[in-house]
Amino acid sequence: MNFTLRGIIIAAVTMAIALSASATDGARAAEDMMENMSDKMDMDSGMDMSKKKDGMKMPSKMPMKMMAPTDAPTVPPVAGYSEGERILFLHTEASDPKIAQLLTDMMGSPVVFVPSLSRAPADLLATVFAFANGVKPDGAMGPLEFQPDVFDFPPDHAGYRPLRRIVFVRWHDSAVPRILTSANDVARAAADGQVSLEETSIVVNMPMLTWPGGRR
Repeated sequence: MNFTLRGIIIAAVTMAIALSASATDGARAAEDMMENMSDKMDMDSGMDMSKKKDGMKMPSKMPMKMMAPTDAPTVPPVAGYSEGERILFLHTEASDPKIAQLLTDMMGSPVVFVPSLSRAPADLLATVFAFANGVKPDGAMGPLEFQPDVFDFPPDHAGYRPLRRIVFVRWHDSAVPRILTSANDVARAAADGQVSLEETSIVVNMPMLTWPGGRR
């Protein structure tokens, strides 16, 4: 083999070794890059993902809306008054059997008799005013077929309680009945001697569906 051919072979072998080393370095660099990216992703997963790179916040949890079963029962809402405005509420249980039956007949939906409700402590109770006489409206009315019930303390007040103690309101013969729409209206009418208030131990579960400035 002459020197020229030997030089060519040596050059070729040298180039092959160099290319092999370069490929090895490239592969090693690629592996390092993948490891760095994996470490970065692991770090990011432990961070607050509610923040985007531009500083905008994304909700960390999206609310889920559950679909009601098609065979779910529907409890009919009842109209009443609170704070001078019309509201809607439910009555689902009552501590008195006659009142439970009266409310059941009124709405065509069972109101369950639960006698233990009458033993609820005072700090768990609010008040509902039910009218035993007075105005008979053309539309919505109360359980005794007079004006709709009046509630104190809607849900945005600290005194709100879904359990309500019934106070019956009766207009005096000398008074001119009118629609009262707030607990303050009832208190003023009582102070003026226009109505009498009969407190009872009857408790009804009456959660509000709508109220002044709010709804479920």
